[in-house]
Amino acid sequence: MKNNFTAICTNPFRDTGCALAQKTAELLGQNGFETCICPIFAENADDVLPKGLITTELQKVADRCGFIVVIGGDGTLLSVARQIKGRSIPIIGVNLGSMGFMALLEPDELDYVLKAAQGGGKLSRRMKIDVSVIRGGDIIYTDCALNDVVVHGYGECINVTAQCNGDNITAFSGDGIILSTPTGSTGYSMSAGGPIVEPDAQNIIISPICAHMMSSRSFVLGPDREVDVYIRKLHGRRAYLSVDGNSVLDIANRDIVHVRRSESVTLMADMGLRNFYEIAFEKLR
Repeated sequence: MKNNFTAICTNPFRDTGCALAQKTAELLGQNGFETCICPIFAENADDVLPKGLITTELQKVADRCGFIVVIGGDGTLLSVARQIKGRSIPIIGVNLGSMGFMALLEPDELDYVLKAAQGGGKLSRRMKIDVSVIRGGDIIYTDCALNDVVVHGYGECINVTAQCNGDNITAFSGDGIILSTPTGSTGYSMSAGGPIVEPDAQNIIISPICAHMMSSRSFVLGPDREVDVYIRKLHGRRAYLSVDGNSVLDIANRDIVHVRRSESVTLMADMGLRNFYEIAFEKLR
């Protein structure tokens, strides 16, 4: 760890009064850590932030951070990962959400936050995927996803063709297509019938969304594969690109969405309290 400056990123809509964030800051402060509280999803949160609480935006302090504590659900953690992209800062999550596949600690396990900040446990290197949108031969958008990249119609079927290294994988009419990392395999991809993949694995997972074909199946690709998704014959229909749950761009007819493994990874602190299979069994039964 490069320093003892720790950002405590909390979802104030789940962490009532930022009480857990303040408790975490006190615990870390008593043990020699410099901390700041960074509310996430707080653009319109004045009514839920306690009066007098000193906060800052994560992006203003990200370059100083040696560690990040995320208090909220997996969506909060995804938002934090997007804000620090390109930086190798270990993250640990305290779960206040409904699933908790990424936020592995519970609120009564704050002692493990301290141990993690002190360098305990192990680091899980989570694969990410880079996405670019090509229109008329030009790259018009680039991004990076920890969970998934989704091309989806606006309530209407769209025609999708997916190729892997130039070879056709699938072509169908349907609601859209998901390109997921192993971390994202327990999210939208799973809901669309995709496989559950260990989060430390290195794969790109392709899952059609409500495809109009009997033989529609997911594909699990190796990490060095590159995928091109072609959007064709929209004929006035609309489609959009979503990255880690954020709608980021309207897709036009004949756009190409290109996905490959990113050189960037997200570092997740794992204190070994429960393994992935235990979490999956508990959350998905």
